[in-house]
Amino acid sequence: MSTKEQLMAAIAPQVMQIEQAMRDDLAQETQGCDPLLAEVLEYGIFNGGKRLRPLLVLLAARLAGKKENDKDKQNLLLLAIAFEYLHGATLFHDDVIDRADMRRGKPSVVQQFGDIAAILGGDFLHSRSMFLIGSVGGGKALEIFCHATNAMVDGEFLQLRNARNYNLSEDDYFSAVQGKTALLIAATCEVGAMASGATADEQKALADYGLGLGTAFQIIDDLLDYQGDAASTGKSVGNDFQEGKMTLPVILALRDASAQDQKRLLFLLADDARDNTGFAEGYALIDKYDGFGASRKIAESIVAEAVSGLESFSGEDAPEIVLIFRTLADYVLSRNK
Repeated sequence: MSTKEQLMAAIAPQVMQIEQAMRDDLAQETQGCDPLLAEVLEYGIFNGGKRLRPLLVLLAARLAGKKENDKDKQNLLLLAIAFEYLHGATLFHDDVIDRADMRRGKPSVVQQFGDIAAILGGDFLHSRSMFLIGSVGGGKALEIFCHATNAMVDGEFLQLRNARNYNLSEDDYFSAVQGKTALLIAATCEVGAMASGATADEQKALADYGLGLGTAFQIIDDLLDYQGDAASTGKSVGNDFQEGKMTLPVILALRDASAQDQKRLLFLLADDARDNTGFAEGYALIDKYDGFGASRKIAESIVAEAVSGLESFSGEDAPEIVLIFRTLADYVLSRNK
């Protein structure tokens, strides 16, 4: 059985619980609302997402070792789906900003329903997510949640500022990645642990795992933009290059390239008339200086450190859950979409 198949089998029960909890919650909360809202949410939320964020809430809570009664389990599911709602809201809004036609292999919400419906649907999900975190998790959980949300916004602004900054450093890159992606994943683990009564050290270990997982996820995403299969990823290869983005493979290649190759790669990135020939040449230059291999090694190192922090957990379910966390990390490193 492959790593992906092992992971899917292990998490299938939790994913089913998450799906049902979202359907029950949204059915109740959209009663009396315009039918178009429910249609937009159904189309945009139940479209094959991995449910990584809510899953991490549930896994972190189990690793903390507290035995929940039925009410605790229901509250934990509400906390979990709040993170998926926030993630969904950002995707709705991102597709409006990017004018994206496709999402997960089918027309995006904005393409299917238009700008106004996509923005309002995202607003509804954001509002519901904050209500659930605050009412179920309390003030501290809401503080963590809002810090991650604010970091996502700041990360987008940082990326916007860095759009044509061809002197971007590794530190600048990781600051943007942590804001846009990793801090929210860290928050899922921290809030899940907190909800199950984990100690401060345990909460930190799980938050660090989430931060590492999210950072590695984005690095692999950057690699897939150059090396992925469009049929698997659902998007064209080379988008980052065409947009002149300074992702980690480019940054590392520029760091080690000769002056002549640096100049050429920067020209290719900045050239508004880029074409497939330019992408092929840029790819070859990045590969020449091991930008792809070095990026993958960094992702592997980050994941190894993140997983090592979980070895201190010793609850009854700890071996099983740590194995799932480790398998999930392996999947992030090996994914092709």
